[in-house]
Formats: sequence, C-alpha cells, structure tokens
Amino acid sequence: MSRRSPSLAEPAIVGTLEKNLIAEATAWRRDFHRHPELLFDVDRTAERVADLLRGFGCDEVATGVGRNGVVAVIRGGIAPESRTIGIRADMDALPILEATGLPHASAVHGRMHACGHDGHMAILLGAAKHLAATRAFPGTLVAIFQPAEEGGGGAKVMAEDGLFERFGIEEVYALHNMPGMDVGTFALSDSVMLAASDRFDIRILGKGGHAARPHETIDPIPIANHLVSAIQTIASRSVDPIDPVVVSVTSIHAGEAYNVIPSEVVLKGSVRTLSEINRDKVECRIRTIATFVAKTFGAEAELDYRRGYPPTVNHPVQASILGDSAARVAGNAVVRRDMAPLMGAEDFSYMLKARPGAFIFMGNGETAPLHHPEYDFNDSALPIGVALWIDLVTRERN
Repeated sequence: MSRRSPSLAEPAIVGTLEKNLIAEATAWRRDFHRHPELLFDVDRTAERVADLLRGFGCDEVATGVGRNGVVAVIRGGIAPESRTIGIRADMDALPILEATGLPHASAVHGRMHACGHDGHMAILLGAAKHLAATRAFPGTLVAIFQPAEEGGGGAKVMAEDGLFERFGIEEVYALHNMPGMDVGTFALSDSVMLAASDRFDIRILGKGGHAARPHETIDPIPIANHLVSAIQTIASRSVDPIDPVVVSVTSIHAGEAYNVIPSEVVLKGSVRTLSEINRDKVECRIRTIATFVAKTFGAEAELDYRRGYPPTVNHPVQASILGDSAARVAGNAVVRRDMAPLMGAEDFSYMLKARPGAFIFMGNGETAPLHHPEYDFNDSALPIGVALWIDLVTRERN
C-alpha cells in the first residue's frame, strides 16, 4: 500500500507558507511520533509543546489545564478584543504496537500515534508560530493542546477546569485527519458528525450445577443467547430507522469446565447513537430487556451502563465559517459540506456542548486506517492543515 498519496493541485495559500515552517512542523510531528504517550500521562509531549509555544512568543502559555493540557494565547494586531477563537489539537497516542518500519517509528514498545494526533499538534503549532510572528489577524487565538482524547475524556476535564471561562473562548474548532480521503480535501456537516459512545456490562445470575443434571440448575448460557437476540431488536424495532443506532455485544464469558453449568454469564457491549433521544431510549431498552429476559427463566440480571462521549454536533454558523475557510484553502469543489455522520466518537463533543464551534475531516490519502499498526500521518497534509487554521483566524467576518 502506498503510504503517501499524491495531493490535489496545491492551494495558493499553501504556497505562501514559509518552507522552513513546514519543515519544522514535519520535524515536530515526527518527534511526537517517536515519543508517544497515553491519556493524561503526556508529560514529555506537553512540555515540548509548551516550550515551542514560549519560543514562538505567545502572549501567554498555561500548563496543567485539565491535568496536563497546554493552552497558548496569541493576540492579533487588529482589534484583539473583537473575538476569541479556540482551536484544539489532541496530544495522546494509543496502546498499539507499531508496524510501519519507518525511520521515525515509535521508540516506545507497545505505543504509537495511530490516530494522527502527532499531525494535529504539528498543524496547530505551525499555525501558532506563523500567527505569533505576523499578528496580522483580528481578535485572539487560543491554541488548545488536549490530553486524553483516546478514552480519557480530556476535553471534558479541560472544560470542567474552566478552559472556556478562563481564556474567554467564544468559539471552538478542531480537525481530524481521515485516511481514504485525498490530501487537500475536506468534509464536514452543519449538524451531527459523530456518534455518542456508551458501554455496558450485563451479569446474568443463574444457578450452577453439573452438566448431567441441567434440570437442577438455572442455566445462564441459554438465557444469554436469548438476551443477545433480544438486544438486536433495539436497532431494528425500537428506534426510527433514519436515526441510526448500533448495539453490539462484543464479549460473552461464562464458565471454564466441560461438565459444569456456570452460575453466571457476563456480557459486554457497545452502543453508538447519533441523538440524545435515542441514547436515552437504548439504555432504557437494554435495562428492560435484560431484566425481563432473565426473569422469564428464573434468573436475575445486573446492568452496568456507562455513558461515554456524547454525539459530536457542529453548530451551523460555525460549520459554515469553517467550511468557507476550507474552500478558500483547497477550493470549493473539494470541500464536502453535507457529510453523512460516522458512528465513531470524539471527545471534542464536550467542547461543542460548551461553546459554538465545528469539527472537520481533512484528507490523509490512501494510508492505513486509523488505529491500525501500519498507520502514519501523511506529512504532505501538514501545510493544508496549517493553512486552514491560519485562514480561519485571519479572515474578517461579516
């Protein structure tokens, strides 16, 4: 598989960026890639980011925001009090053993930047360096470097730590690379982009015994079979078919011996929904089904339902602003503004619940998919991303 797909015609604004800046951004990206860190334990990454931002001459660089987040403030030279825009980049990697064989491959066994957060950081750092040097923009930029996107809810922790109030952020934006989309292309929508992600554990409590005397037991295994089948009717019969829901039972564990009927079965699963209405409905239906299916067979069911990231929902005005920037950078023909939502999840959703904003996908070319051992961020996308954030911050608005 080609790891570097050719980009489309180079956008004019990309050609105006300093070659040294893109070379530096590439070096930063590969340094982050070689030193991946997980969740909130991003000490080296955060320190490196903060040192670079201080070197750019940012007006303020704050560390320890939301445990290990870094925030930089850059005031424009044109009416700096007119607006305050936040842009987020995520910093954490994944517990995956890298298989790229690249010179800049992870130096930490069992960890790698398999989702492109190294590229997201390098893009925002490149834009921050340019904007701190030129100051040729209205308002104030707040560059947000967030830990723990990969399951830790770092966006929520930063928001709860007063991110938006402390720095006066009025709007917030983020991008994510997307393998399979050509470099130089973008996709977004003016509503829901990504799903909520929830998890559940169901413990079926029966009565164990000898496999030769099943009539003396309450066998939880056939109960589990009935329960899995019943849960599948939630998506097909309990919700509106044009509002997608995915309910997946992903683990079933019961017993160890050939001749023993176990006393319990534990099921684990995932729920993906695009609306809060369906999110509530699915949780309620799983609880009801588990309780009454178990009860029908004389058993009991215990449900542990844990809500994860909420749906990622763009605000229409900000989605239009971000789409316009993408069109100026890459051309209107390669910006899809009516993207269908994906059932993946993203904790930027917490920031979009706190402030108006938008999330956009940026092409990464024909690389390995996200969260894959052979994935690598496509460095040829760096100038596209840097140009996007520069345009977003510098453009006057009606």
